[in-house]
Amino acid sequence: MKLEHVALYVNDLEAAKAFLMKYLDGYPNEGYHNPKTDFRSYFIRFDDGSRLEIMNKPEMVDLQKPLNCTGYAHVAFSVGSREKVDELTARLKSDGYEVVSGPRMTGDGYYESCIVTIEGNQIEITV
Repeated sequence: MKLEHVALYVNDLEAAKAFLMKYLDGYPNEGYHNPKTDFRSYFIRFDDGSRLEIMNKPEMVDLQKPLNCTGYAHVAFSVGSREKVDELTARLKSDGYEVVSGPRMTGDGYYESCIVTIEGNQIEITV
């Protein structure tokens, strides 16, 4: 069994797509639109074949996203080296994104940083 993809509802589909392309080297598909429900989505593919679906539909409830709550905490992206973790973290911080932790070596052996990005959702950048 494998994890097929992870999905994320967003308010601004085009901004989320642009972020994933600019910072995480994602490749979007042509997009999908259901004119009957006005549901829209993109699948963003990454070099290893993993995919993140970003979605939008009218009248979504936009709840607060505290970092320490039950549910999905973050999506982790492996960038291949400590240097790349450091570089991407610095780039995101310089561009105004909140760095929650790191870069640092965690107790369970990961070199990582955590950043609040797309509409208050957290991503982890790791080796």
